[in-house]
Formats: sequence, C-alpha cells, structure tokens
Amino acid sequence: MDLWQYEKDLQSKGIKIIGGTDEAGRGPLYGPVVAACVVLPQNFKLDGLNDSKKLTEKKRNIFYDYIVKNTIYGIGVVFPEEIDKINIYEASRKAMIIAIKQVQKQIKLEYVLSDAMPIEIDIPVLPIVKGDAKSITIAAASVIAKVTRDRMLYEIDKKYPEYGFKNHKGYPTKKHLEAINKYGLIDGYRKTYGPIKKYIETGHC
Repeated sequence: MDLWQYEKDLQSKGIKIIGGTDEAGRGPLYGPVVAACVVLPQNFKLDGLNDSKKLTEKKRNIFYDYIVKNTIYGIGVVFPEEIDKINIYEASRKAMIIAIKQVQKQIKLEYVLSDAMPIEIDIPVLPIVKGDAKSITIAAASVIAKVTRDRMLYEIDKKYPEYGFKNHKGYPTKKHLEAINKYGLIDGYRKTYGPIKKYIETGHC
C-alpha cells in the first residue's frame, strides 16, 4: 500500500499543509495518554516508517530523532485524573486537539488526517481506521506519541523501579498486577480502569 495515498489525494486538490495525528496509551492502567500531530515536508523520506506498534523500540527511537529534526510537530498530554473524569476516548481526542493546536502555533494547517478519531475543530478532519498503517503522516505521529509516552514511563520507572514500568509501560501485564498487589497504588493510576477499581474496592487486582 502507498502510505502517501491520502496525502497525494489532498495535494492534488491543492491542499498542501496536512497534519497527521495519533495517540499512544489508551490501554495502560498507569500514566497519561499522549498524542502527536505532525506535518511532513513535501520531500520527506523515511524508509520503513509504519505504525509505531510494528517497529522495534530501537527503530522507533531512530525514527523519532529523524522526525523531530525534519518536521513540524506538536504533542498533547492528558493525565490520569482527567482520563478518569472524561473517559479515555474523550481524553485521547483532547490530547489530539492539544497537539494540533501546538502545530497551529507554528504553521496554519489546511487539513488533518487522524487515526480513526472524529475531531471537531475549525479545520477539515478525515478519520482513517488503522490510519497509522495507511498514512505516512499519521505513522510519523504514532512514532512521536509512542516514544514520548515511553520516555515518560522510563522516568517513572527510575522513581518506582519495583513496579517494572520500563517493561510494561503501565499496561496490565501479569507482573504489573502482581506489583500492584504487593506494593499498592502510587499517584498516576487510572482509578476508573477495571483492575485499579477492583484494587481500590477489595485491596486486590
């Protein structure tokens, strides 16, 4: 599949400044949801760029450095307290809007491609299901979002190594649940998520 297809279609209609947006961290029990919005230059080339989940961590980090140097981008972060208030779907949308607005401060966007998320802003938005595997611009955003979030979790891991955040990144793995049962909750857990809700109610995940 041509990952430039959506971008080329828009460019053929005279639309040049296209943002792609994606988020990372809907599923974890811990930490924020992070979104990125990226605008690629016309001559952008990065062989192997695809949905961040399909890349190795080493490759993601190399791509992250390249994308950061060669594009215009913005990042949006929504923390667990707010995720619990407005739900993860709305929090993901909010993070994307923050990221888009960050880009808007640098360049006037004409169009946004999003990874499956309908977004109500004053720019046309096309939600694409599995967009991070179909659009080069969304794929670039997925890398920025994922690496940004992972690095935040590495910092948390330094503070609380016993929880193993560097390995599970906050996702509900067996070892993570065992750590919660052993050490309890620290600030940053999403209290509306099933295992955490259960722990608060019963003292056990």
